[in-house]
Amino acid sequence: MVRRGVASEILPTGKRIDELLPKVLGEIHETHRMRPDLVLIFWPEVLGGRFAALTKAISFQDGILTVRVSNSTLLSLLSQHEKPRLLKKLRERFPQFAFRNICFRMGKV
Repeated sequence: MVRRGVASEILPTGKRIDELLPKVLGEIHETHRMRPDLVLIFWPEVLGGRFAALTKAISFQDGILTVRVSNSTLLSLLSQHEKPRLLKKLRERFPQFAFRNICFRMGKV
């Protein structure tokens, strides 16, 4: 049974779905696109390989990704040799964000 006059009732817009759908999908895409938490979630995919389990992305603020690493050898390898490659991959994967740097820090992963 449909009750008329209820505030939560969905009223027709008078527009066709093909007119509404592109705008709604665009808004959904924009909301999804500007989620910096996705950088943290996809860090293991960006790093790849066996090192992903030894690191954890902990923050992304002002273009700086902070990553915790489990040991000093890995910290040295990532910061001295892999950083340019990782920044390039991050910029390709997330072109909507301006990556300035990756800071690697020792800590419990």
